[in-house]
Amino acid sequence: MEFRPCIDIHNGKVKQIVGGSLQDQGDRAKENFVAEQDASFYAEFYKKDCIQGGHVILLNSRDSEYYEKTKEQAMQALKAYPGGLQIGGGICAENAAEFLKAGASHVIVTSYVFKDGQINYENLEKLKHTVGKEHLVLDLSCRKKMDAYYIVTDRWQKFTNVVLTKEVLDELADSCSEFLIHAVDVEGKASGIEKPLVRMLGEWKQIPVTYAGGVGSYEDIHILKELGQNHVNVTVGSALDLFGGQMAYRKVLELCRNKQ
Repeated sequence: MEFRPCIDIHNGKVKQIVGGSLQDQGDRAKENFVAEQDASFYAEFYKKDCIQGGHVILLNSRDSEYYEKTKEQAMQALKAYPGGLQIGGGICAENAAEFLKAGASHVIVTSYVFKDGQINYENLEKLKHTVGKEHLVLDLSCRKKMDAYYIVTDRWQKFTNVVLTKEVLDELADSCSEFLIHAVDVEGKASGIEKPLVRMLGEWKQIPVTYAGGVGSYEDIHILKELGQNHVNVTVGSALDLFGGQMAYRKVLELCRNKQ
């Protein structure tokens, strides 16, 4: 298991939010933490510890009045840690190369690939052709409806018709190098992980998977490591002391790096 850090940017500031509260209308979200430091500060912090694969997420839509400020912060982070960070939020075939050129190791994509509630294979092929599967991460963040986890798009606000299953992972694994999966219903709540989701991800072992959502204690890390069979990587956001939480960053790193 690897620790994968995050730099979430909303309205031009590094924040930790409750994922399910994000609304494009009015650029609103329930905030857990708003950083005094900029995005480059966190990028440099992760760079010092040589942590690869962290994700920078632009939480404003491209139509937002705050988008350019948010993008500026993201670009500063990529410049501070070239090759060390992935980036997502409004990525499409037309702009993906810009972010790679700015220093991103990978682009993270959801909405462009899931159009009108379905997998858009034409757009997926465009991305593969533009950036190569080795630079593409598919964000399969999901929310629970009835007894299934449905992939959600547009900053987690819209349900698709696609249920996240091992078969869907199998189908999409040939088109990307990694998956990033936020359990949106617990994202930012530090209330515990989505165990059934993590168990399913742990049983599936084709390409790297990073799970985010609900981690609020060291016990959650142990449970995630066990259910994820030491294969599922983890992001800790609001619960981390870097973002005002109670979990010590150094201890989280140690737990993730421990092979036991």
